[in-house]
Formats: sequence, C-alpha cells, structure tokens
Amino acid sequence: MSATARETALGDIAASQPVPPFERPDAPRESVTAEFGCDVFNERVMRERLPRDVYKRLRETMSRRAPLNPADADVIANAMKDWAIERGATHYTHWFQPMTGLTAEKHDAFLAPTPDGQVLSEFAGKMLIRGEPDASSFPSGGIRSTFEARGYTAWDPTTPSFLMGEGSGRTLYIPTVFYSYTGEALDRKTPLMRSVDAVSRQALRILRLLGNTTATDVRAMVGAEQEYFLVDRRLYVQRPDLMLCGRTLYGARPAKGQELEDHYFGSIPSRVLAFMQDVERRLFALGIPAHTRHNEVAPGQFEIAPVFEDVNIATDHNMLIMEVLRRTARRHGFACLLHEKPFAGVNGSGKHNNWSLCDSDGNNLLNPGETPMKNAQFLLFLAGVLRAVHKYAINLRIGIIGASNDHRLGANEAPPAILSVYLGESLSSIIKCMAGGSGEEGPKNCPYIEIGVSALPSLPRDVSDRNRTSPFAFTGNKFEFRALGSSQNIATANISLNGAMACALDDIATRLETALAAGTPLNTAIQTLLAELFQEHMPIVFDGNNYSAEWVEEAARRGLPNLTDTVSALEHYSDAEVMAVFSSQGILSDREMASRQEILFEHYAHSIGIEANLALRLGRAVILPAALDYQEHLAKVAERTAALAGEAGVETTYFRRVRGHASGLIGALDVLEALCAEASGKSCAVEKARFARDSLLPAMQACREHADALEGLCRDRDWPLPLYAELLWMY
Repeated sequence: MSATARETALGDIAASQPVPPFERPDAPRESVTAEFGCDVFNERVMRERLPRDVYKRLRETMSRRAPLNPADADVIANAMKDWAIERGATHYTHWFQPMTGLTAEKHDAFLAPTPDGQVLSEFAGKMLIRGEPDASSFPSGGIRSTFEARGYTAWDPTTPSFLMGEGSGRTLYIPTVFYSYTGEALDRKTPLMRSVDAVSRQALRILRLLGNTTATDVRAMVGAEQEYFLVDRRLYVQRPDLMLCGRTLYGARPAKGQELEDHYFGSIPSRVLAFMQDVERRLFALGIPAHTRHNEVAPGQFEIAPVFEDVNIATDHNMLIMEVLRRTARRHGFACLLHEKPFAGVNGSGKHNNWSLCDSDGNNLLNPGETPMKNAQFLLFLAGVLRAVHKYAINLRIGIIGASNDHRLGANEAPPAILSVYLGESLSSIIKCMAGGSGEEGPKNCPYIEIGVSALPSLPRDVSDRNRTSPFAFTGNKFEFRALGSSQNIATANISLNGAMACALDDIATRLETALAAGTPLNTAIQTLLAELFQEHMPIVFDGNNYSAEWVEEAARRGLPNLTDTVSALEHYSDAEVMAVFSSQGILSDREMASRQEILFEHYAHSIGIEANLALRLGRAVILPAALDYQEHLAKVAERTAALAGEAGVETTYFRRVRGHASGLIGALDVLEALCAEASGKSCAVEKARFARDSLLPAMQACREHADALEGLCRDRDWPLPLYAELLWMY
C-alpha cells in the first residue's frame, strides 16, 4: 500500500536537519554588537550623512516631537536614498498600520526617466514626507465611501526608517501614519502617538507640582513579550484551517499534551534553535533588541522578548518581530502560528505588555525609589494606575478584544476578562494602611505614614512574589498587562492604557492644584489625596487566584465589570463615559471612535464567518468522506463476521458507534450550513457580530465534537488531516 501524504511528510520531518543561519552576501560575518542596527537609518548614520545643523534639527524633532523644518526634507531624503541604495535598495515604501491589524506597504522605485531615455535615482523630500495609497479598500468604518479613495501617509520621524529584503532586491521602509482626505485617523499609529502626548501632558503637571522643573516630557515605555507556535510546513499545508484561520477547527487532543510540564524552559530542539538564531540575527540588523528566547508551556510553543523601548518604537518593532518570525519560519521549513489559540486543550499564546512611564531625564516614574520625595512621586503615579484600571476598566477591556483572543481570555491559562491589579503583599499592606477607613484591615502595628516627611519605608525592587494569574500585575518598577493576544497590534492596548492613565493623572493633578490654590501645604494635600484615592480604588486590588470561581463572585460584589467576549465589550465602546476617555484627551474624535466600533464589529463577524464556512467545507469534503469510507469498511467486516458466527458481534457495535457520530456530523453540518446562509443575509455589523457569537460558534463546536470523536474511532492511517500529536511534537 502506497504511503499517504501524511506518512510521507512525517518521514521527511524525521530526517530533517537544522537549516544554517542566513548569511547576507554583501556583509562579512561580524559580532552581534557590530551588526546591531546595520539596516537602520539611525542616529549614527544621520550624524555621519547629514549636515550638522540639519541633524540637530531632526534630532529635536525625534526626541521632542518638534515640527520638522520643511527645508530640511530634501536633504534628509537624499541622504536616506543614498544610504539605502548603497545597501542594495531599489525601492522605498511608506509602511503603515491600518485597521486590518496588520501592516501595509506599496513599493515605489528610486527611478525618474530623463529626456534621453535614461533613468536617474530620485527621492525628493515630498516623497519622504507624504504618500497617497488608495484608501478605499482599507477599513474605514463609514468615514470614507468606496468611491472616495484618497488616503494619505505621513512620515513619522520619531521612529527610524529601515531596510528589509535580501540581496539586491531590498526596500527602504519609512514608518508613517495613515489618515483620510478629511483628516481622520485610519490607522492605529496616529491615536497611539496622540495617547503618548496625552499621558505626557498630564504626567508633567504632577511632576511640576512635585518640584521637577527639568523634565520636558514623559514617555510610555513598553517591552512586549511575543509567544508563538511552530509547526512543520509539510503538515501545515495539509491543514486548511491552520492556513486560512490560524487555528485548528477540528482535532482531537493527543495522548500527551502539556500535562508533564516538560516543555516549559526545556532544551530547545535543534531545528528550532537554528530558526531562533536566524530570527535574532535579522532582528539585530533591524535594531530590535531581542533579549530572551525559550520554550513555552505548550508543546510546539515558544517565546521571544525584547528589552524596553519607547512605546511608539516598541509597536513598530513588535510588528516587525511578527513579520520576521513568519518569513524566517518558512525558510526553516516551519509555519509560525501567531493565533491566540491554534490548538484546543493546550495553552494559547499571549503577548505580555510590560508598561511603565519614564521622564526625559531617564527616571522611571513607577520605580519606588529610595527617598521620601521619590516615594511620594511613586505613590501618586501608583494611585493613577489604580484609578485608570478601576475607573476606566471597560476602555482597557476594549484594548484587548478580538475573536481569537476570546478563545484564551478566561481559560485556566490566561488572565480572565475581569480586570484587576496585583500589587503583592508588601505594597498592598502599605496602601491599605494609608487608605485608613477603607474597610480593609491594614497590617498589624502599621505606623501612620506622613508622605514626604518620614516613615514610608524604602521599597525593594522585588516587593512580592509574582502572580501569573493577574491581568495587570506590578513587577517591581512596571506593570505587566498580560491579557493581550499574541496576534494583536500592541498599539490598541497601549492607546487604551495611555488614555486611561492620562485621564487618571488629569484628575489627580486637578485635585492637587485645587488643594494648593486653597492654601493646603503640598505634603498635606498629597497625604489626604492618596488616602482618598487608595480607599476609592481598593476594590481593583486583588492578589489572589484570578482563575478561581470564587474570584468571579467576589469581583461581582466589588462591582468590577466582567465582559466575557468581544461583542459584549464592543457594545460599550459608544458609552459616553468610555468615549470621553479618548475624546477628552484628544486621542480620538467621536467620529473616529464610531468608525472603529463599526470596523471591530465587522472584523469579528467576518473572522467567525470565515471559520464557519471553512468548518462546513472541511467537514463535508474532507472529514465526512473518510468517516463514511471507514463506516463502509466496518459494515463489510460486521456483515462477514455475523455470517460466520451467526450473530452480530463487537464489530457491529463498533460500526454503530462510527455510524452514530457520522450521522451526528451530517446533521450538525446541515445546521451550520443553514446558519451560514442566515448570517450572509444580515447587514448590520452589530447584528452580524452577535449572530456569529450566539449561533455560528456553538454550531461549529457541535460539528467538532462529532468529528473529533470520529478521529478517535477511524483507522489512523486513513484520517485525512495531520493529528495534534504530529503537529505539536514533530520537529
């Protein structure tokens, strides 16, 4: 009997050897430090290639977001072009982040025809500063009609341009924002930059009240950990659900998953290690400080983590990390899965967003510090975080929505949809004590703490153990927002987080300014305000097990929202208090927010709709024929056995089990088909999203239950799809 495609692929995989790292033909092998940033038009390159006065003005634009001098644009563009062409570039592109959740690019050549039939390399300042991609086919949520096609990209000089590609076919990538003809943001980068300005503006008000006159701005700093799965590409191409949806719509659990906890931090397989080394070298060339690599909890799951960067740069870098992971995986014979839940029964993938605030003098505002005044500053910003997460929890929940992340949030592997803050025993005891009459019993023998005068202890860097179940955990000098999905653009969560924090700091600064204007001494005003804030927001602090059923009940008693799915959360996007967070800080206009709500509802409905139609096709065209063939085989065996024995035997019983699930699958697929037809007739985005959640997802699960049961009953070599054990463990 000839080998099946599955068997052939498995044999090839077993004989696979690691692929050697990619070597650029145009560059000698150098140390990591020498290669770092070699494909980036960074400050070192600018300093070497730009006139001193132009470099100085551009540096001011980059560091302080000062307007770019238009006269400098041609000089910068020419230097950028020459540098790129010297390194093998033939084209340039304005690289932006539309509301698709991915990045977008349109490549133009560095060519201009001459009257004598020749061409010259050309890249003028106007080409650098602005581009005009067709906006009609990008999501706009009603801001633009299909026939109104104009959309513009504008250079973002605060993040560096870079080169991508190999050999002589490289492209200069210019990070940009994307906006409509009427000026509304059509991307995620624009509101992110606005949110950074908003939190900086409000944080500076507090720093000025505390006597800081040197800081010129405050930046949100982020280190985004990236989890992902690798599967062999020879098996991946035999799974249409992985190729089109990023997750397995069918598949029975393997005999071994992650029960032994032997994959986490285990020895990295040689093929995977070669892939990781290749990824890191490419990232280092792009100036991305990849720092950590390791096996994650689930088999076939891994993680890469960079060091902290300005959130604007960190966002660009995370999008590049995902792109490099995907591209490099193909070279090594893998497919990189960034979906939050590619496989049922094992852990899904997240993207932990480590967030802090840092002023222009290099001070981390969430570092407890060593002196009383620094501690007062830390506690004010800590109070701001508690207020942001407590009062604006729905805004943060909207920042982590997605059909794929719904499979992960709330499972015993990821933070629940209920947002709470973990501070640890030491810090929680301090704020309970300061809150006084909060109804919570403070630590025994707690001294009266007078902010800025005495008694507040210097807090160590590690104030507690870690709580891996908390969605928002303090980890010494930063907060780890653990609820982001692995496929998400981190801009979305950080827009919400920065916006909520800006509103919270705005409230705190206003209350302090009012108290000081009334003649209250600064220390007294801070002491009083902190007591009020910690008492008000103590319900958001929870140091226990966020996975427990008891916490769900306790959270409800505390009045914390529990929006368990994307649709439930999105329905609150248009609430006045939710919209006010973004509009009051100049992050998004009402029109921009309405468009985003529409886009996100549509994206959810389309994602589930694609899955439902593929589940229908796979069930009918792939799984059911295999089950019916095996049923026919069993029927013949049962008939032959009964003829010999004179009675029905175990073969007949087994046949009936297979036939029962085959019949059940046929019925479930018929129901799913009818629901898909009904879904296609709905026009309202909200109605389509609700229908997808309430009807399509349960119908798909009903199909899966029968199909997965059949996988365990049918003959293994005849099963048409690669099995979980093969996908998760074959390297």
